[in-house]
Amino acid sequence: MTTDTKTGYEDLPRLISLMTGDEKHQAAAESTVDVLWVLYDRVLDITPENVRDPGRDRFLLSKGHGPMAYYAVLAKKGFLHEEELADWTSAESRLGHHPDRARLPGAEISSGSLGHGLPLAIGTVFGLRAKGFRDAKVVTLLGDAELDEGSNQEAIAVAGRIGMPQLTAVVIDNSSATHGWPGGIARRFEVEGWTTRTVDGRDHDALHEAFTTPHPDRPLAVVATVERKA
Repeated sequence: MTTDTKTGYEDLPRLISLMTGDEKHQAAAESTVDVLWVLYDRVLDITPENVRDPGRDRFLLSKGHGPMAYYAVLAKKGFLHEEELADWTSAESRLGHHPDRARLPGAEISSGSLGHGLPLAIGTVFGLRAKGFRDAKVVTLLGDAELDEGSNQEAIAVAGRIGMPQLTAVVIDNSSATHGWPGGIARRFEVEGWTTRTVDGRDHDALHEAFTTPHPDRPLAVVATVERKA
């Protein structure tokens, strides 16, 4: 389902502003908004109509803290009603401070505790392969600081060794990592056999090209750079 950018993307700040009370993670939410929009609007085959189709694409939000942008995009794409946003995190709301796959339409995983999205995405690829769905894309979104988690290093190595062209990891780089990596984030994936692309995380056309240019026989890592976290 594709929505006109003028009436879709430009309305996201208003939708995000409806969700108050988590200002601590406002920057985390805003850092992801462009990547999320490009994925749901131009890249992934995920709609409210096909959300239970076993051959659908999958999106796994590993960077689950500050999910306001994620909820706004899901609302704009018809997974949620806009009226739900203002009531988020209340006792009756299905929209929590961290996404809950048992309550949130379209969510593939529950997230918030960092370091799990990429390993789960690899398992998802294995599951799709076992069922014969080799064309379905699996995309997981991580933060640069999340790469400090050891589980991600193991997952990067496994996916690179096996070769998983269905898999894309998009890393939001807002220079918040404590330890970093010699040669930069992309190099961390390259040495393990991934195809890597580093682009402006606010440039929709550059993001679309990075996500859709073929990367045969290898998983893809897209590093989306945004303004430094204050």
